[in-house]
Amino acid sequence: MIQLQRLEGFYWVARCEGYARAARAFPYPITQPGVHQQVKRLESELGVRLFERVGKDRVVLTPQGRALYEYMAPFYEGLSSLERSLRSGTVGGRLRIHASGHTLRHLLPPWLRRLQGQRPDIEVLLFEAKVPAVSLVRSGEADLLVDHLPDVPADLEAQQVGKTRAFLVFPSNHRLARKGPVSPEQFRDEPFITYSSDPQLRDLQLAALSHFGVVPQRMYAADSSETILGFVAAGLGYSLLASLLPRGPKVPGVVAQPLSEPAREFPIYMAWRKSPQRNPLIDALLGLAPKP
Repeated sequence: MIQLQRLEGFYWVARCEGYARAARAFPYPITQPGVHQQVKRLESELGVRLFERVGKDRVVLTPQGRALYEYMAPFYEGLSSLERSLRSGTVGGRLRIHASGHTLRHLLPPWLRRLQGQRPDIEVLLFEAKVPAVSLVRSGEADLLVDHLPDVPADLEAQQVGKTRAFLVFPSNHRLARKGPVSPEQFRDEPFITYSSDPQLRDLQLAALSHFGVVPQRMYAADSSETILGFVAAGLGYSLLASLLPRGPKVPGVVAQPLSEPAREFPIYMAWRKSPQRNPLIDALLGLAPKP
């Protein structure tokens, strides 16, 4: 195993083409014999000559030395720049974001375009979550989630980045489609399409129906709002959905009307694990977050 300390001596000698100049260029105090010793021990470990003397105080790389230098020089030459990035919090990297399908389609794209324009060094991996990915954030498998949270867990930090509003959605060829504003009460005998994967969203839907005195007799279940809208467009029933869009979901074959009573808005949060030192990539994304 090559010792990094000896590689450092080799790097500076190769760069300066001499032991005395290398000792003066070192980022910390070292003598010329000290540099020479590092290189000799490295040559001994590898069993090859790395330098050839071409003058009284000048050496050049052998073919083996050139191969080693070209491999390791980018590391040493980029180290000071990386140090500055780490200290200033502008280091790049990868963010793993789990978000609901609706948020992925309607909230994140313009937000991530701003991030890409200002921080192209940050790579974003997006994952669609059927339920808020709290457990994945806690375990470190996700860096953050963007979703509706009824309550923000104590071990997470969060910032609101949007809000949704409740809409009644039903087929555009329904007999009530041309009647103006309608109420869930008028659909009490028809199939209701609910969430299958997120019990909290399903409970919210059923609680809203209960406010109107409606208890669905028949229900279909789907795992996302997009699938629910597909069922509605196919004429299989009606539903209640929250949307980021001011006029509700825009899907062919579906009518969306705001649910005015009870008037409910649901906050969308960006949430991440609490830590003594927050990930600077999260700070970069927070700085460009939309205002609710």
